[in-house]
Amino acid sequence: MPLSIQKLSSRLTFRQLQVFKAVYELQSYSKAGELLGLTQPAVSSQIRQLEQVLDQPLFEYVGRRLFCTAAGERLALSIGNIFTELRNLQTDLAALQGNVAGELRLVAVNTAQYVVPYLLRAFLDLHPQISVSVAVVNRATALERLHNNSDDLVIMGMVPTDKPFTSLPFLDNELVPVVPVGHPLLQQTQIEPQAFLDSHLLLREPGSGSRLALEQHCQAQRLRIQPSMELGSNDAVKHSVIAGLGVAVLPRLSILPELELGKLQLVDITGFPLRRSWCVVYPLAKHPTPAMQAFLDYIQQNIRQFSRSFLTL
Repeated sequence: MPLSIQKLSSRLTFRQLQVFKAVYELQSYSKAGELLGLTQPAVSSQIRQLEQVLDQPLFEYVGRRLFCTAAGERLALSIGNIFTELRNLQTDLAALQGNVAGELRLVAVNTAQYVVPYLLRAFLDLHPQISVSVAVVNRATALERLHNNSDDLVIMGMVPTDKPFTSLPFLDNELVPVVPVGHPLLQQTQIEPQAFLDSHLLLREPGSGSRLALEQHCQAQRLRIQPSMELGSNDAVKHSVIAGLGVAVLPRLSILPELELGKLQLVDITGFPLRRSWCVVYPLAKHPTPAMQAFLDYIQQNIRQFSRSFLTL
């Protein structure tokens, strides 16, 4: 081994590489410090030591913005390979012991955030050596990440049909019509669907899965949708209904506490609830990692249990 390599390997530390990776990905010393539990001066010190070892500047400020140098970009590529090999090593060593390890990167659409924690609780008990990360995003971002194969698995309701995907349905997703306490519709013995939709309907933004399901239903039933207001999340819609701004169709699982406390009221309308399924989705050509396959097997084996568990929430 050349002497220069010996010197380099003796002076480099994994902590330095970890700090560099965080600064590179977050483009910020302070954010990297928050992620790693370090002060900003400590992050700066680690980067400075790394630059001294490599005898190259790795980052530079232009104005107030942090940029990576050409040497930094080359180092980022090598560090990516190093950490990939470490993850592979972790997976292989666990497999030799009969365990499953590694990373599992999940993406969940906004409404699925109420479901995912209950899926993970028992799964992580079975596979404690799997490290799970969950990104909660809107449907448009989830579709983009799915098309780009950016993650391991996507949890969503309305699975696109324009490209080949593998989809595993695992739980009913009921979309129910709700009104605030004291709403005039509650005085009626029979509520017409169109009358409900005309009562200041609150909707998610275009492209949302819950909105798309309602639009498809109304199109099939020849019902008109005239939104009174569009909001960017189910929580915003829920609180707007509670505040008396209108009515909405929301996933039942997202409003269980409000239904139990009486802050929202279900209304009986022909054609509702709308029934869809939560699904685990990934590109058809994707080869599952051991962690992915373990999660898919866990979902497949516990579908009936999920239904029973969520009915009791």
